[in-house]
Amino acid sequence: MRRKILLVTTVPYSAAARLAAAFSMLGAAVEAVFPRGAALGVSRYLDRAHRYRPLAPEASLTEAIRTAEPDFVIPCDDRAVALLLRLDDFALLIERSLGPRAANRLLMTRAPAIAAAQAEGIIAPLTVAVASLDALPDALHQAGLPCVMKSDFSWGGSGVKFVCSMAEAERAFVTLQGPPSRLRSLVRVVRRQDLHFLEIALNPVKTTVNVQALVPGKPATTVFAARDGQVLAAQHMDVLSWEGNTGPASVMRRVQDLVMDAAAVKIAARFRLNGLHGLDFVRDDEGVPHLIEVNPRAAQICHLPLDGDLPAALLGVPARPAVTDLSQIALFPQVLTAGEVGRGVYRDIPWDDPKLLRAQCDKALFDAAGLETIAEFSRAPLVRNLR
Repeated sequence: MRRKILLVTTVPYSAAARLAAAFSMLGAAVEAVFPRGAALGVSRYLDRAHRYRPLAPEASLTEAIRTAEPDFVIPCDDRAVALLLRLDDFALLIERSLGPRAANRLLMTRAPAIAAAQAEGIIAPLTVAVASLDALPDALHQAGLPCVMKSDFSWGGSGVKFVCSMAEAERAFVTLQGPPSRLRSLVRVVRRQDLHFLEIALNPVKTTVNVQALVPGKPATTVFAARDGQVLAAQHMDVLSWEGNTGPASVMRRVQDLVMDAAAVKIAARFRLNGLHGLDFVRDDEGVPHLIEVNPRAAQICHLPLDGDLPAALLGVPARPAVTDLSQIALFPQVLTAGEVGRGVYRDIPWDDPKLLRAQCDKALFDAAGLETIAEFSRAPLVRNLR
């Protein structure tokens, strides 16, 4: 019987669309709930689309789940995870898709998640939750300076600041704890076309700020699929280039790493995880990976069949052939603006999904528009449920 996947995203990025393609190619029926203007809206791999309404998020997800009746629901950003964990009516589905709700709630709080990892013997830097400005000096004394300050429930590099002094730390604490002023939130509504900021303006909430000891080195990441706390498939990557100081990776290199592999196994087992998850590391100057963050959701490389095929493992079907035997991967859409990419790098461009390609690259690829007219890419019209 054909499995049905419901992808959930509250942001417009293309990673969810790539995941839709992966599940569809493996024979699954793919439905998705997403906001207006999201990349998923143009993907040829969707069987049904459901509207996500930023001012009625839980109602949007409830309607989509009841209509789709999926076997698995896959969150593609942290806000989507948080919303799913609130849906008491679908507790069994959420647990089958992610693992125990209490475990995933803990994983979304940075300091407790790192403490749990350390309890399993995983190498990770000291991470302290800071309740107030008065508690900040003690946290900085424990972690040392320079250090990293992070807010809970942030992702994609937002909510992270590197600080070198007490004065910088105090300013960072105020900014990260929030909420931003109502005027600033309303300006963001207009500039970013994102109604989530209207909700922030109407119902401002402060978030927890954490101080994390700085590990000098370069980022690395692991993604894995799990069932009942056992890792089914995993992929490990070193990040070679990324956007800004904390932005998304643009070029990665496949690696085999026993320490990262063991970390995935221990995290999955401790929290009895299901579904797709990610771990962020920093590899120090001696090559040792330090776990700095746990992401209880799909990450941007989960769609790629390389050393493993995470969507296939989750569905329990044979893995797809590896897309490349090259070690370096340039990710889409960052590859379009990454500058010169060497000949020995695999460019992960969705040539098979031309409308997505055109929507994301605009004029960056001269032949993107022409691909839409090729009969090979024709597909039955998308069924929509966008009330």
